[in-house]
Amino acid sequence: MASLQDQLLKAGLADEKKAKTIRSEKRKQRKQQPKGAVQVNEAEIRARQAREEKAERDRQLNLERQQAAERKAIQAQIRQLVESNRLDRSRGETSYQFVHDKKIKKIFVDDKMVDQLSRGRLAIVHINDNYEILAEGVARKIMERDENAVVVLHDRNKDDVGEDDPYAGYEIPDDLMW
Repeated sequence: MASLQDQLLKAGLADEKKAKTIRSEKRKQRKQQPKGAVQVNEAEIRARQAREEKAERDRQLNLERQQAAERKAIQAQIRQLVESNRLDRSRGETSYQFVHDKKIKKIFVDDKMVDQLSRGRLAIVHINDNYEILAEGVARKIMERDENAVVVLHDRNKDDVGEDDPYAGYEIPDDLMW
């Protein structure tokens, strides 16, 4: 099989004089190199560097995709927790106001929920541009996944005795406001 140089000469694309000068330059390069030295091909080096850079970019892109998939999975878990554990607010007549993103928001809940929200037994979660009320335990599970999803969760007081309240038998007058 003829070399590319011979083929170009036969086709008339290169002349004999140019081919002779190229051959002599190659021979001189080979003679100048010391014995045992490997000739470095710059094109191969650049190609190897380009492959390494592409591999690094691909690794970074795959890492970003994995992180996006993990965030999406976490959001799906949060959505599932909210859907299965949200409390019904349809009977809510009392407005409960709270701050979210430097704005005062208002939702309607019943009186029992207002009390439990203020004691830290219930929490307000923001998901899909809606506010839902959840139990404290579920809200803490959501906070493990994404702290920004839980909007309101008050700390439980140490002196909050709950069902063992010694003053539970005493009624609070209806006209008492504080």
